[in-house]
Amino acid sequence: MLALIATGSFAIAFGSEKIAKFIPLQSSNGACLKQFYRDVPPLLAKDSLKKDSYALCFNDFNVMYSGISKTPLWSAEHLTPERLSIKIKREDNFHEETRVQQSHRALLSDYRGSGYDRGHMAPNADMNNTAAQYDSFSLANMVPQAPKNNQEVWRKLEEAVRAVVTKHHKDAYVLTGPVFEGKRLKTIGSGVIVPTAVYKAVYLPKQGIIGAYYAPNNNSQQVKVVSICYLEEKLGINLFPQLTEQQKRNVYHLPLTAQNVKANREISYAHWDGQSQCADEADNASIQAQQKQFTSGQTQAVESKFPQIDEETKQALIKQLVDALVQYFLQLLR
Repeated sequence: MLALIATGSFAIAFGSEKIAKFIPLQSSNGACLKQFYRDVPPLLAKDSLKKDSYALCFNDFNVMYSGISKTPLWSAEHLTPERLSIKIKREDNFHEETRVQQSHRALLSDYRGSGYDRGHMAPNADMNNTAAQYDSFSLANMVPQAPKNNQEVWRKLEEAVRAVVTKHHKDAYVLTGPVFEGKRLKTIGSGVIVPTAVYKAVYLPKQGIIGAYYAPNNNSQQVKVVSICYLEEKLGINLFPQLTEQQKRNVYHLPLTAQNVKANREISYAHWDGQSQCADEADNASIQAQQKQFTSGQTQAVESKFPQIDEETKQALIKQLVDALVQYFLQLLR
């Protein structure tokens, strides 16, 4: 009897914590918008950025992809302590994004021998199920990234953001993407543009903490924390249309490593950026038009090799698996 109770308890725990991560939820219009703060995506302020752009909804993150640079302009994620509490083993599966037209598509061959890493914008380590992990390896979520920038500086910043969410038990809305500055930009392969820098904008709404990391895309391992307005001026993108200019001028001491994050120590205020040019205030029509791109249905057909099911079916399958485990051990005890 004791063995049966222990077995049943293990099965239930295993079912709810482990089995669930292998059965991803079906992407829906609502789930897609939930990756954005208050369901509002970033807005492309420059018309040149809108040309050949694709609003792509993936499992657990979204991308605004550019067919001109053949990279994302940004990748968006809503990180929660619950989401990050489930970890899965990394399985590399780099692949081309078939929802993008062939002429606009980054190819696996573009990166071969280029000297640049295929750098995730929405990190693989943020994904807690196999469907989301597979999606994170889409080249629509990649930029050509200098090896030391990707493997050293950027890895540590990604770990720091996850540490803030898990140690402080607060949600975070994160936008990550490339910066293209200058008239003569380097390309690799069939025209994938190499960013001059990469950024990660972070907003913790419950704490009012905001700011962004900015790192040159080279092997210098330099990084600095800047305001959202600093980035908006460089990018031509309204990163957080829901926030006021006053909020976006604030800068906090965002941690540069996970070791800098202490559970009992709040992130302190750094300074006010009164110099940078913030993006123009967004009107409701522009916001609704951008939302529609992510809920049109065309962006929802995530081509994944993993089955997509709804929450009710997922829970039913978990219950069946748990019941089967219990029955199996009952037979062994007879």
